[in-house]
Formats: sequence, C-alpha cells, structure tokens
Amino acid sequence: MELKKRLDHLLERIEKARLAYSRHHIVRLVAVSKYASLEQVQGLYACGQRAFGENYIQEFGRKATSLQDLPLEWHMLGHLQHNKINKLLELKPALLHSLHSLELARAINTRAKEPLNALLQVNIAGEVQKSGVPLENALETYAQICQTCPKIHLQGLMAMGPVNGDEAQIEKAFSLARNLFDKLPNAKTLSMGMSGDFELAIAYGANLVRVGSALFKD
Repeated sequence: MELKKRLDHLLERIEKARLAYSRHHIVRLVAVSKYASLEQVQGLYACGQRAFGENYIQEFGRKATSLQDLPLEWHMLGHLQHNKINKLLELKPALLHSLHSLELARAINTRAKEPLNALLQVNIAGEVQKSGVPLENALETYAQICQTCPKIHLQGLMAMGPVNGDEAQIEKAFSLARNLFDKLPNAKTLSMGMSGDFELAIAYGANLVRVGSALFKD
C-alpha cells in the first residue's frame, strides 16, 4: 500500500503541474528503479506503472531479465560507455535518454541492427561532472546525428537542472532547454525533471519526468 500511496501522490502532483501548464499537455512518468528491488518494481507494475528507467547497464539487464514476463517499458538513463553498447542493443530499451555525443551516436549506429530511439543529452548548465553536448553545440550535433546515423531515431532532448542549484538556476536551465527543444525539427520528447524539480520542469514544457527517490526512498 505504501508504494501505491507514493505513486498516487506523485501522479497528483504531476497532474497539478500539468494542468497549470496546459490542460492539453501530456506528461509521462518514468519510474527510476535504481533504488528499487524487483519486488518494488512488481508492486508499482501492479499499481499501473509501466515505464521504468535504469542508470547502469548491468542493473538494467538484471531487472529486465528477471521481470521479462511483465510488459514493462525500459528506459536507459545513465551514462553509456562505448564498451556497453552491444549490451544496450541486446536489451532493446524503449528509449535511450543519455546520447551524450556525436561520437557515441556513430558508434551505436555502426553496431545497431535495428533502429534505436534516443534523446540527445544536453549539458545545459555546463557542469564538468555531467555528460552531454554543450548547449552551444546542441543544434548542430542534433542535425549531424539525424543526417549521419540512420539507425538512431532522435526523439528530442534530455536535460538536468544544475546540481545543488537554487530554484532560479534550475529554472534558467529548464528555460534554456525548452528554447532549444523548440528549435529542433520534429522533436517530441523533452525529458526533464527528477524528484526534486519535476514540477518546475513541467512548468517549462517537460513531457517526460524521471522520478525515483520520491517513489522508493524513505
């Protein structure tokens, strides 16, 4: 019941933020299951949640294999190393959120046998500890991937607010990401917002939020 209460409360908050932005806006929730046991993922599935995200390939593989009988939609959220590309392609995620460079895109494109849906990760705040294409290069990189990597189907952007940023700094990052998103041809997914800032992300047009600790951590 505790999981159901947390999910219901989270969905209420998402709905309130969505309506404040636009009643026509649709927001999808990816439950970040890096904090979760297999039983908790099963529990959330029983409550109606279908999309789950993992940060590490090894854990993604473990959970996806263990729960393969459930019709779950798996998302890869974390930094992807080149030596993990083959494993990622084997796991066939619904969406890779962390396509962080043209080099990585070309490496995936060379090895992929089927199209891979992905988001370009943009390092909006220019933080050295984060991966992602610099904001000033993002439009060009997005276009280059679209033109040179036919096995990658870019769907839009993933961005994060600055670590330890105050509300004004987070708001500025989300505003910059939204402005970039609006310039992209045919982009449909703006993945922004985590447990601490998803409502602010929705206020700037995020239509996919990635929430873990608000669901799974005490």
